[in-house]
Parts: sequence; C-alpha cells; structure tokens
Amino acid sequence: MGKFLLSYIVLIVLYQWYLNQFDARTFEVDGATNMVARHSKFFLEIFNYDVTLTPRTTESAIKMAVNQDFLVRIIEGCNAVSVMILFAAFVIAFSGTFKKTVLFIISGILLIHILNIMRIGLLCLGLLYYPQYSHVLHDIVFPLFIYGVVFALWVIWINKFSFYAKKTPQS
Repeated sequence: MGKFLLSYIVLIVLYQWYLNQFDARTFEVDGATNMVARHSKFFLEIFNYDVTLTPRTTESAIKMAVNQDFLVRIIEGCNAVSVMILFAAFVIAFSGTFKKTVLFIISGILLIHILNIMRIGLLCLGLLYYPQYSHVLHDIVFPLFIYGVVFALWVIWINKFSFYAKKTPQS
C-alpha cells in the first residue's frame, strides 16, 4: 500500500506541476489534452467524418464539431492522464522486474491512450446519432469500458508478471 501511495502522490504532483505550466487565466489548454483532441479528430477522419477543433474562449477546453455539429468539449479530464497515473501506481505497487514493470506501464499507457481516443470518437458518434443517450454514454458506458480495461490489465499484471504471480513448476 505504501508503494502505491508514494508512487501515486509523486506522479500526481508531477502531473500537477506540468499542468501549472499552462495559463488558466487565458484558458490555455495543456499539451496532453491538445494531443488527445488531435488524435480523436484523426480517428474520426479515418471514417470520413468532417471534424473541426476550436479552442474555447471561456474555459480551458477544445470544442469538437463533427459534420459541423458541435458535440463535445475536450477538457483536461478527458485526456486520461489521471487514469494512466492510477494504472501506473498500481503496477508499481505490485512490481515485477524493473524491465517488465517499465514495459508493462508503457504498453498499458499506450493502450489506455488508444482506447481513450476511440472512446472520445465513439462518444462523438453516439452523440451525433443518439443524443438522447448522452448521459448514459458519457457517464456510464465509456467510463465503465475504460476502467474495465484498466482492471483487466491489473489482473493480467498481478497474475502473469508481478512478483506476486504464481510460478508454475518446471517439468
């Protein structure tokens, strides 16, 4: 528990330091959130949707419109960095060898990022075609999916790669 708390606190402090580099008074959007917005745009453009990104002038956010229909605003909380920090802290808490731990964290963060891009893109499509389900999609379905994948990664980590994994006897 101590390793989890220490790594989580260190990562959160570093992330907060990173966020403090951006001027909230001018509604400047951080680089991670900008990257997620651009990648989400690219994801939707693969499927021939017309996507525009516009910085908000009243908050630190990026407006995303699909086929000229404003659908979502992407804010710092949409970039999944907090989920990645939670994921990494858990893996560190139940670490394996240094190499396996680092590779699993990098692979997991990359997977979380890709799934988050898909989440935002699919949420946009859900809002475009089924706006009446916006609450269910945004607040239940997609968070459940992302946290479900993170939980599955944790289970795989503990059972296959951590020092806590049961070793099968060699024949």
